[in-house]
Amino acid sequence: MNHIKYTKSICPECLQVIPASIYEEGGKVYIKKTCSEHGEFNEIYWSDYNQYRRAEKYNNHGKIMKNPRTEENKGCPQDCGICPNHKSTTTLGIIDVTNRCNLRCPICFAHSGAAGYLYEPSKEKIGMMVQNLLDNDPVVVPALQFSGGEPTVRDDLPELVKMAKDMGVIHLEINTNGIKLAESVDYCRELLNAGTATIYLQFDGVTPRPYIEARGFNLLPIKLRAIENLRKAGFTSICLVPTLVKGLNDDQIGDIVKFAIKNKDVIRAVNFQPVSITGRISKEKREKMRITIPEMMSKLEEQSDGLVKENDWFPVPVVQPISEFLSWIQNEDYVDFCAHPHCGMGTYLVIDEDDVIPITDYLNVDKTVNAFKQALLQRENGNELTAKLEAAKGVISNIKFKLFKRYINDLIKYGNYKSLDRLHGRLIMLGSMHFMDPYNFDLERVQRCVIHYATPDGRIIPFCSMNNFHRTKIEKKFAEQITDKNITPLYDVDALINKILVEEKTRPYSQVIDLLQTIPSKDID
Repeated sequence: MNHIKYTKSICPECLQVIPASIYEEGGKVYIKKTCSEHGEFNEIYWSDYNQYRRAEKYNNHGKIMKNPRTEENKGCPQDCGICPNHKSTTTLGIIDVTNRCNLRCPICFAHSGAAGYLYEPSKEKIGMMVQNLLDNDPVVVPALQFSGGEPTVRDDLPELVKMAKDMGVIHLEINTNGIKLAESVDYCRELLNAGTATIYLQFDGVTPRPYIEARGFNLLPIKLRAIENLRKAGFTSICLVPTLVKGLNDDQIGDIVKFAIKNKDVIRAVNFQPVSITGRISKEKREKMRITIPEMMSKLEEQSDGLVKENDWFPVPVVQPISEFLSWIQNEDYVDFCAHPHCGMGTYLVIDEDDVIPITDYLNVDKTVNAFKQALLQRENGNELTAKLEAAKGVISNIKFKLFKRYINDLIKYGNYKSLDRLHGRLIMLGSMHFMDPYNFDLERVQRCVIHYATPDGRIIPFCSMNNFHRTKIEKKFAEQITDKNITPLYDVDALINKILVEEKTRPYSQVIDLLQTIPSKDID
């Protein structure tokens, strides 16, 4: 056993903060902790020690929030709000607009049917939460996600989107199961016209099995119809969000990426989320389900026939030197993405007409990032002109092909959302965020979290501490009793699926629905 470092974690039984050790054994990284009352727990942390070390090399620290909302009192993670102990700013803000849902997925932790109460903040309260995020100092939150529950069960969702955009939110996305989108092109268009930039679409695979086992229904035809309707409505930014469970859909990682490439006119990203295990569960069952980011990367390399290699992925904070340089050039604070290096990894595929090519074929990431680091050192030494020349040299010498270089030059020159959006229009982002559960919880990661919930009590809470500690207390504080009038019934999924399948038999298959032809009819039944 090779000890790596000490940290703090929590007991999965009593949730008390306890010391923990992170160590390597057999080429894998584990977290071990002992609770005086409930005994020892040993859990996989990262499945590849070499990739763990490689990610650690990009451990850049960035800005901290100058206006925390709570004081440091009980200690992390009890003081979340955000407290002065937090070491990053918000990259993505989340507001749960409801805990109602039209499905009852077995793996979900956030719906009224499971909670036994209704949590649905008013429009006015949501406006206050949006403003709270926009008041962050020094970096105004650039991106906001409306989540739930299922946001589309709210009749006023388009109004909420328009309100947030009018208040100054630059990029707004909706996290959805896609059912209502599959019902209506007009509804998709209404969300787009209100100001929705991206649809964050739950998408567990390209065959029925993952949906049947994880969601209770074969939702694949609904996902395909939702994508088709979004295309017809004019959307050009869909992010597919597969929840990865070992033995369930980890054999489809490559096919999901291939599906995204096939539909590159509307799909801008795939964000793989290794399952977070909630509730009490045996170690044996956890090991059967658990998958970590390095495993996902390895499986994608194999299943994509080497299109996306393990070393094409980089941890989130790799871009910090570029963000800091842009902040200096534009005299404006930009988000620096300084999450913990083991929270998430990402890469890009570049769309060049009909070809889709890994970004590492266009860009030497290490040399480019180092060029910006050198530029920042020159700036610190007072050599501003030299700093700008170092950055320019880094772009010119380390980025291939004129088309891609033009978009990077625009980003550096203008440093605004439009230039970033133009660049993203040429890319498919591949990402993976492994949100923590009580078994693999690491307080160091929580304190570097960049994905934050805004709550009705004026707090801003990191994602993993929200879902492991604070969600129930906050929702109950602002909850209503469930009644026949406010409960959302379970959606008649079978009726919508049958309607879609009947319609598809009466007209030519589109480029999206074409995938159904590859699914055996017995699976559809």
